[in-house]
Amino acid sequence: MNTLRLLTAAVTVITALSSQAGAAEPVKIGSSLGLTGYAAMVDRAWRDGLEVAAEVLNEQGGLLGRKIEVLVEDNHSLPQDAVVGYRKLISSDQVDLFNSGCVSAGNFAAAAFVMQAKRPMYLCSILTKRDQEQAWAFSFLAPPRFEMESRYRYLKERTNIRKIGLLHDPTPYALLMKGIGEELAKSFGLEVVSVESYKPDDSDMTVQLGRINAAGGGAIVKIGQGGSTVTAAKNIRQLGLDKMLLLASNDDGAVFLEAGKVLGERLLYVAPPVQLPKQLQPGPTKDAVDAFLTHWNRKYPDRDPTTGARAWDSMMVLAKAAEIAKSVDGTALRDATEKVPPYQGAYAAFNFSRDQHVGITENPFLIGTVVDNELVIAK
Repeated sequence: MNTLRLLTAAVTVITALSSQAGAAEPVKIGSSLGLTGYAAMVDRAWRDGLEVAAEVLNEQGGLLGRKIEVLVEDNHSLPQDAVVGYRKLISSDQVDLFNSGCVSAGNFAAAAFVMQAKRPMYLCSILTKRDQEQAWAFSFLAPPRFEMESRYRYLKERTNIRKIGLLHDPTPYALLMKGIGEELAKSFGLEVVSVESYKPDDSDMTVQLGRINAAGGGAIVKIGQGGSTVTAAKNIRQLGLDKMLLLASNDDGAVFLEAGKVLGERLLYVAPPVQLPKQLQPGPTKDAVDAFLTHWNRKYPDRDPTTGARAWDSMMVLAKAAEIAKSVDGTALRDATEKVPPYQGAYAAFNFSRDQHVGITENPFLIGTVVDNELVIAK
């Protein structure tokens, strides 16, 4: 009888320990990122923002008492490599969900089988156009329309320039924004006199810029991120286009500072509030920016916070979704994300719903420039 009791007690202890071990399993977040290639600057910042947020959330107990583990696969900014990484994260690493970077083509290529695996996708990028895949994906990128509207409004209200050229790279995001730019121009009293394309690794754009200038363009509305903005700035100066403005896409501040050394206040760019924190007025936006920067600056005092802030916001939305779902099951998290109340983040305000999977619904952007080697709001 004593032996039976001992065996029963042992089984009870083992079961309890097993249960505790299961509870201690981390929540695995898979992330497909372009850590090399054209998207490296923004996707490295996305990774770092995820990790800063994970550290803070883990200090607070993680998600539902489980620590967060971020597992990263470098897609080299190539869609085919993204597919390989996504498959590995599902089959080998058995991640619970995805929070991936800004390589839209790679996220598109993987969306179908991620949906089949019933894993939610939080994304830095735009969403695929297929409705069934969109049901599992949530975008933390501002609608491309907002970037174009902000630049066009500045040209209309602050300059006499009415003829512009569009300069874009071949990525899905840039092609989408190019179409929007062509569509919106007339409503702002602007005329697109030339549309030119470039490759992200082009070292010279003088031919494209020369065509825009010859067509009468007084400003370049550039669509695309990374060092190509610096190349365009240098080429504008090289061609002696002393009055031409360069209006760049939202990007890392290091890019703007480098281009600003060449063009000064003739460089203009789209900026969320977190990129210009010194000039923010007191209120909910400033409070959210300050809360994020407290943690970001402690680890990365000399790094631009823009992309990291969006990644941080995505993790805070995830934490709220987990609280609502009381689970990290894929379907439960997807459904709960649609129920997260409006959230004021460091990058923007986010409003997800069943019919709204692009979280930024109000234009958060300011127009910035460079003065005395500092990012400031343009006058």
